[in-house]
Amino acid sequence: MDRPTYEQFDHEDHGATAPDGRPWFAYDIVAQDEATHARAGVLHTPHGDVPTPIFMPVGTKATVKGLLTDTLHDLGTKILLANTYHLSMRPGAELVAEMGGLHPFMRWDGPILTDSGGFQVFSHGDYVKLSNEGVEFRAVDYDGSHVFWTPEENMRIAQLLGADIVMQLDQCPGYPSPRPFVERAVELSSMWAERCWQAHTRPDQALFGIVQGGMDLGLRLRSLSQLQSCGDFPGFGIGGYSVGESHEVMFETLAPLVSEHMPKDKPRYLMGVGNPTTLVRGVACGIDMFDCVLPTRTARMGSAFSSQGRLNFKNACHAHDHGPLDAACTCPVCTGGYTRAYLHHLVRQKEMLGSILLSMHNIYYLLDLMRRARTAIIEGRYGEFVSQWMDSPAAKDW
Repeated sequence: MDRPTYEQFDHEDHGATAPDGRPWFAYDIVAQDEATHARAGVLHTPHGDVPTPIFMPVGTKATVKGLLTDTLHDLGTKILLANTYHLSMRPGAELVAEMGGLHPFMRWDGPILTDSGGFQVFSHGDYVKLSNEGVEFRAVDYDGSHVFWTPEENMRIAQLLGADIVMQLDQCPGYPSPRPFVERAVELSSMWAERCWQAHTRPDQALFGIVQGGMDLGLRLRSLSQLQSCGDFPGFGIGGYSVGESHEVMFETLAPLVSEHMPKDKPRYLMGVGNPTTLVRGVACGIDMFDCVLPTRTARMGSAFSSQGRLNFKNACHAHDHGPLDAACTCPVCTGGYTRAYLHHLVRQKEMLGSILLSMHNIYYLLDLMRRARTAIIEGRYGEFVSQWMDSPAAKDW
């Protein structure tokens, strides 16, 4: 039975259940690994169930670059992302809403998550002005216009876009940043989270809070506590990582934050992290969801993940190689007869097919990695899975 659409609701209803009485969003944990903090679960959404742990391909401007949505389905994608900032600039949230929302607009019938666009806004550097009320910025990557976002405006845009999961407006400090700046980011993000919670009224859409705090565990815990006092968020993003720090520095605070302090009955989403080894280690800490542009961005640069580590197809060593990209991979590229020599040729000639094929492989590789991780958790052998991964050439993925 199809669930009712947003237009059929009283928009003031902030309830967690659909008119048919079923919950819009729930997170069921189906297995936990005894040797680590890894867990396997199912996140229920109006557009389908998402098995976790999961990697989510990024379709910034309502497209995963170069790939048809049918291809994403065939690769095993369960949920994908789009970007609130970029879509609000072009084509505009109102136009997307006029077209029925993101799902029909981009011809994707599965779950969608939209980030708040805050990371992109704050990347404008000197063109950003912060206040308790919101953030003013200049859209220098578009028409140069001055834009002012309040949490309420950000939620209005998110609800027009119509994704299944949306993120609060937050401030993401880079690394390194002075402690007072990071403290201010925590306070602003917490203040804005409460206003986002009050402004968000779309019941068929889950609003996640975002934990900030830089590399300081105490600030992270303060952020989490303040979020929990703002509202009953159905899930939590973890922002402010992979912003210039090493992965070892990241895990110093990420590991205890997730494994010891974050709610165990709600999904945990590590934002903007996508290299394979970090996914494997993140799952061991208890992370459920990941996203990153890395698989498609590195593909456009001619690189691919593999069981032998990161491969650069610009390198001449591939020019006469008759073998597949990765003999251990079952993606359509690796099983479809495309040789390393051909991929090298495409990359060196800057043919778009090279980027498309490597994007397909990289996305499949991360999706399959999370499928294998989930199986290992359910079978009670994730600790062994991590050890085998770290001892393998695949771990050399930088």
